Amino acid sequence: MAGLLAAIGEPRTTASGNVPVFVGGPVQPDMALVVHSAEYQRPGTLAIDGRVAVTVSAQVLRDIAAHAGPQKSLVAFGYAGWGAGQLDGEMRHNVWFTAPEDPKLVFDEDRAKIWDLAMARRTRDL
Repeated sequence: MAGLLAAIGEPRTTASGNVPVFVGGPVQPDMALVVHSAEYQRPGTLAIDGRVAVTVSAQVLRDIAAHAGPQKSLVAFGYAGWGAGQLDGEMRHNVWFTAPEDPKLVFDEDRAKIWDLAMARRTRDL
């Protein structure tokens, strides 16, 4: 965590612990995005469904380092985005598959098995 905080310009020598960091997409690769369990709320947190939320504020990283953050989290830098109507068009052309949202898949499952687990849960073929 100390290295992660230093990387975003906030050195914190008392930070401890480790957290995996993922590449979230090609847009704004210097911006941290934290998908986390919904019990953690800060100004700017976007609640998704009562089980999962997203926070882009650096405060969530400080809180994780201080062991005051969300119970579960996934840290990524960058995101993928679409222009107006682009995602709807891709869905109409079956470019994507869908699967029921499952926090276990996001936070708990073995990262090496995520793709296979998600594919097994898909409800719409590619």
